[in-house]
Amino acid sequence: MPTKSAPSIIPHKVKEKRQDLGEMLNGDKMVEALYKLEFRVNKDSQLLCRKKLTKEDSERFREPIKNDYYFQMYYDDLPIWGFIGNFQKGNEARPNGTTYLLYTHTGFDIFYNNDRVIEINVRTDPRFTVDITEDMEIEVDFKYSVNWMEIHIPFERRMDKYIKSSFLPQHIEIHSFSITTSCVTVLLLTGILASIYICVLKNDFVKYSHDVESTDDQSETGWKYIHGDVFRYPRHRSLFCAVLGTGTQLFALVIFVFMLALVGAFYPYSRGTLHTALLVIYALTSGIAGYTSASFYTQLGGSNWVKNQLLTGCLFCGPLFLTFCFLNTVAMAYKASVALPFDTIIILLLIWTIVAFPLFVLGGIVGKNSKTEFEAPCRTTKCPRKIPPLPFYRGTIPQMAMAGFLPFGVIYFEVYYIMASVWGHKSYTIYSVLFIIFIILIIVTALVIIAFTYLQLAVEDHEWWCRSMLCGGSTGVYIFGSCLYYYFTRSNMTGFMQTSFFFCYNACICYGIFLMLGTMGFHASLFFVRHIYRSIKCD
Repeated sequence: MPTKSAPSIIPHKVKEKRQDLGEMLNGDKMVEALYKLEFRVNKDSQLLCRKKLTKEDSERFREPIKNDYYFQMYYDDLPIWGFIGNFQKGNEARPNGTTYLLYTHTGFDIFYNNDRVIEINVRTDPRFTVDITEDMEIEVDFKYSVNWMEIHIPFERRMDKYIKSSFLPQHIEIHSFSITTSCVTVLLLTGILASIYICVLKNDFVKYSHDVESTDDQSETGWKYIHGDVFRYPRHRSLFCAVLGTGTQLFALVIFVFMLALVGAFYPYSRGTLHTALLVIYALTSGIAGYTSASFYTQLGGSNWVKNQLLTGCLFCGPLFLTFCFLNTVAMAYKASVALPFDTIIILLLIWTIVAFPLFVLGGIVGKNSKTEFEAPCRTTKCPRKIPPLPFYRGTIPQMAMAGFLPFGVIYFEVYYIMASVWGHKSYTIYSVLFIIFIILIIVTALVIIAFTYLQLAVEDHEWWCRSMLCGGSTGVYIFGSCLYYYFTRSNMTGFMQTSFFFCYNACICYGIFLMLGTMGFHASLFFVRHIYRSIKCD
């Protein structure tokens, strides 16, 4: 605390910046700094504040310095960073110990063009330090300087510095390798499916198109002879349709977010913009989930519409809400800045009540009243055909493990960079590359699931509806496995709070990916199955 002999000019109460909804969701809690950076006014070393460090203060500073903590500030919406200190091991003064030095001087280099700020850098001068290795009281004068310089870079290009930070040579090489690998995978899968279609299916069409009854019972095998069961509705049709509705909504959400990213809405270090976009778009696309689920449920002959809508509304929002409540309680217990205050929680509830819920109900009503019928080129028999005994690798779990491997291999490198961006506090700006990888992921998932569906029908296993969905979404399980790998090998996270946030939020994200890709996998299989059964004559 300041004393009479060493008066402090630190204000008794800092002025907090008013945060918008996205910044609150992002956990930003910013206050106004004491630095006075008047436009075009150069300042030599000037006193910022005088502080008497106590023994407790010195002890509290040493741990952040040891772990390379840094400060982050914004000037005219441009981010700047700087370290608060440095430590040296085994110097001349302490051959067997560590010396902790606290920086006391900060220099600002600001570049401008006409009346606009283009760039700002901060430097901490190692010549101005205070040794806080020992627990002792010491009076410290914190100072700063400002240097304004004119450049000719236009204002529209001032974010290029942050965008180019993601285009380092090694990053470009890795991203190029990722895209090349993904394209090669698509070509290989396309070739494999083309061979199946040309060589195998063509022969099947020729054989099955002859309307001649065979006298040999052994020839009654193949995917044609389950035509009376292949369009038999799944047992848990309400849950099945809820997954389709939720997955379709999440797919629409991702597409809209990519559209905003490609037009530059998420410029580097835009505080909370992505969180706001996700919240608003998710609320506005709620009608898609209600309509898709109710429409498909009606086509499958479902009668309990209310149960289906409740299941659809809670399928993704329910786990997400429970996760949020748990993590917000943990953050409040640790007094962390990511803990949302009560008024922000009320705003989120109002958005869900006023926007998301009415659109969801309206979409469900429209879907329920739609007169569309399920298109099945074959009539379904009354009694289901018995599935022949199959080897263990034809089971659901082994098929999921094999089906999710290739799509995950396509996106492995991008998953690592996204993890480093979200949890490593790095900036991800190559949204065009990410969008290309996403499109390739959808294509590869569709091609893989079509191939697995054909192999399943070829052994007369007609329960392909849920299998195609589970195999399509299995990539989400692989992504969660990569999250585990990143946590134990790449991150330095410790403690209950960091572990809880990492695993809970990643689990929700991977669950959403599971629903989305599972929906895409089913639609691809449905298109394929309808096509092949339209091409033959079925009794």
